[in-house]
Amino acid sequence: MSSSSKIRVIVVDDSALVRSLLAEIINRQPDMQCIGTANDPLVAREMIREMNPDVITLDVEMPRMDGIDFLGRLMRLRPMPVVMISTLTERGAEVTMRALELGAVDFVAKPRVGLASGLNELAAQIVDKIRVAAVAQVRRAPAASAGAIVHPHAGGAAAAAPVAASPLLGRLSTEKLVAIGASTGGTEAIREVLVHLPADAPAIVITQHMPPGFTTSFAARLNSLCQITVKEAVQGERILPGHAYIAPGGRQFALAKSGANYVAVVDDGPPVNRHKPSVEVLFKSVAAHVGRNAVGIMLTGMGADGAAAMREMKDAGSYNYVQDEASCIVFGMPREAIAHGAADEVLPLAQIAPALVARLRGAGDRVHHRI
Repeated sequence: MSSSSKIRVIVVDDSALVRSLLAEIINRQPDMQCIGTANDPLVAREMIREMNPDVITLDVEMPRMDGIDFLGRLMRLRPMPVVMISTLTERGAEVTMRALELGAVDFVAKPRVGLASGLNELAAQIVDKIRVAAVAQVRRAPAASAGAIVHPHAGGAAAAAPVAASPLLGRLSTEKLVAIGASTGGTEAIREVLVHLPADAPAIVITQHMPPGFTTSFAARLNSLCQITVKEAVQGERILPGHAYIAPGGRQFALAKSGANYVAVVDDGPPVNRHKPSVEVLFKSVAAHVGRNAVGIMLTGMGADGAAAMREMKDAGSYNYVQDEASCIVFGMPREAIAHGAADEVLPLAQIAPALVARLRGAGDRVHHRI
């Protein structure tokens, strides 16, 4: 592969060791090249201007300018694919969620000890995420006013206010269930769906590809923004209306039936489609136990995880929404779901929550009419 066709990467990190290791990992790949390294964002800014990279990797915590401040400015002024190099700490997880909100494509969590061996063990993940970032659809981040809920991938428009609380399903809310799957770009796509749902929405189960240590912050952030309650799923707990349950990072999450109730199954099962948690695992259980009372939603992400199981859901009677290509950061999982014939509707991200609410209200109206 010629150097001109390689993915050109700039590494931004205040650690000389990390810069050296990441450059070495990148340069070992036949399809990418580290064209420069910078020890702080001010140096990086000049390098980006001069060298016009395809992707940058960006450390969260750096001197002179915080990585998050730099990312915010970069995504407003010169949007480009960014992979964050995060830390496996509670603070690191919170900052990483903010980075994804600002428009970073993805992140890698570097270990706190054994940095050299740890990063080399993560080499395959790092270069996979750089490849995904290189083809991701990155859009200019808006200049958000303080406290505003803004979707960084929606062309700069502030998100609409959440749907006003109103009776949605009545007794049907205990039977209906919404299952969501997502990967790259999914943290913000999931937020965009959930903030528009009323407090009495049916139970929602979610698998977002994410490593251990980050889903707690992800759930807490969503819970602070949504009318519904958002939490990590816990083994054996009852799945309740008005709640969204997120698969814990590094665990598999599925549903089971206990009498008339749905319950969470959270275990240390093997990876499926290379993922743990896997959308396939969750969607298969929804097909088996929820059937025609389910609504499926497939959002942005790389690969094919969950596509076959979403078709199983459809065959079992569910109604499925799939995010369209134009609004996806990465149109991988949605494309595969469509190819499997799993989609009932393919919609822009901003239209999925309104369509879901309208469909559920229609179901509630029909039940009320029968009564």
